[in-house]
Amino acid sequence: MGKTFQRPEALSDTMTHYCPGCTHGIIHRLVAEVIDELGIRKRTVGVAPVGCAVLAYNYFDCDFQEAAHGRAPAMATGIKRVRPDLVVFTYQGDGDLASIGMGEIIHAANRGEKFTTIFVNNAIYGMTGGQMAPTTMPEQRTTTSPFGRNVEDVGMPIKVAELISALQTPAFISRQTVIKPKYINKAKKAILKAFTYQVEKKCFSLVEIVSTCPTNWGMTPLDAITWTEENLLTYYKLGDYKTPD
Repeated sequence: MGKTFQRPEALSDTMTHYCPGCTHGIIHRLVAEVIDELGIRKRTVGVAPVGCAVLAYNYFDCDFQEAAHGRAPAMATGIKRVRPDLVVFTYQGDGDLASIGMGEIIHAANRGEKFTTIFVNNAIYGMTGGQMAPTTMPEQRTTTSPFGRNVEDVGMPIKVAELISALQTPAFISRQTVIKPKYINKAKKAILKAFTYQVEKKCFSLVEIVSTCPTNWGMTPLDAITWTEENLLTYYKLGDYKTPD
């Protein structure tokens, strides 16, 4: 019987630390596949800050840097400006990017820094105990909002893709998900576009990936997929929000 699965060269042969049902592994594979297809592995540099993907450097077979919480866009800016020949991407969660790192990502996008951001949105702080994040849904229970997110008190969830796409600076902004095979192919195409625009030196790019967190949601992996489709995807609409063309 022929081999139907092959690990991308850009993905290391390492067992991950992610929880059962977590989609980080799927997203890692899609990024690695794109890096391989574009033939850019030897000149690619990833940047991961604090969060569940803090150990991403173990899983990619390319150069990687570690940034302080929320500061990946600042580090990516420095690397890309000093070495514009490199392909640079940040890999960030919603607690990181949309909270402590909001100023970093907004201004990097507004300056048109030509790196790529992979933004994983699971509506919660996954690494530090399941606290409410800027993307937590209304009435969603977390460890710091046990009675549900009260929007009258803390405001509505932040829609990062829409927020950044409102900037006048040219960019590629897309929101996808990887919770089912029918979504994964579209997510791969968006990631490929994002990296291609960088290789072509066109613009800043950000792909938001709506994800699950079964552990901190207190759900089984299958229930987490259903909850994502019924709740997250009704608020965080999928699609391309901005293109430079």
